[in-house]
Amino acid sequence: MALHLIKLAVGVDDLAHMKKVQAARRKERGQPPRSPHWVYTRNSPRRGEDLVGGSLYWVIRGVIRVRQELVGFEDEFDEESGKKFCRIKLKRTLIQTAPRACKAFQGWRYLEPERAPPDLASGDTADMPPEMAAELKRLGLL
Repeated sequence: MALHLIKLAVGVDDLAHMKKVQAARRKERGQPPRSPHWVYTRNSPRRGEDLVGGSLYWVIRGVIRVRQELVGFEDEFDEESGKKFCRIKLKRTLIQTAPRACKAFQGWRYLEPERAPPDLASGDTADMPPEMAAELKRLGLL
């Protein structure tokens, strides 16, 4: 089973907002229509080979809510600033997960497959507001 990453979606309010933000960033970068979504980070994961085939789980407002499948990694160098960075390539599809509370952290972290929240099945909690589902999950009622 592939390893996963987890990252905070800073400034994102909900899934709809995340879709808008990602579309705006792709347009800003001039990415072609079918290209993967890129996420930039300072350091390249050392366990990159273990991550391909896994997912990047997004924490939105303190709760893991969605994931995107990892496609690959590219190490880049910004000649202007003289700094290296890593481009994480993700599939564009956002897959909703069962809400799971998560404390804040900086950068990204590895997420073992057994700790990853399951995908949200249709009808699971799709009919209730995400905040309510998250609170019920936190209370152990879901």
